Amino acid sequence: MTAVHPSQRVAVLADAQNLYHTAQSLHSRNVDYTALLDEAVGGRELVRAIAYVIRADSDDEESFFEALEEIGFETRIKPIKTFGDGTKKADWDIGLSLDAVTLADHVDAVVLCTGDGDFARLCSHLRHEGVRPEVCAFGESTADELVEAADAFTDLSDRENRFLL
Repeated sequence: MTAVHPSQRVAVLADAQNLYHTAQSLHSRNVDYTALLDEAVGGRELVRAIAYVIRADSDDEESFFEALEEIGFETRIKPIKTFGDGTKKADWDIGLSLDAVTLADHVDAVVLCTGDGDFARLCSHLRHEGVRPEVCAFGESTADELVEAADAFTDLSDRENRFLL
């Protein structure tokens, strides 16, 4: 495991849908993205912060997207897809992974803000490339394999008053 120091360059990649739904289902609250970004950066040099969001045509989503940008996140927006049978799908797994791999040459650490176990292999790949993989998510809903694959894990539920609005 590599150590954290102030001169490290860091990228923060936030799966906003995963965080939102988890915060709502576990705590009936919203995520404080300012606190999340501050924690993820941890006094290091922020290279990029990207929030992956879904456009679902809800009333307040534009103000949420704008708030993310004011905090310092770039937003990647994808429309929700509705299939003929009525099922809906929208995820950013591949997009987030591609951004992480692309950024790996430019950072020392990538902080994944998600509990999705699909990103465990991404952590292994980043480490192989010499990048420190870290995860910030709600412990109760974070996949064990993701926690094990990361060099560091921050459980947002441990400090609800800091990370939830």
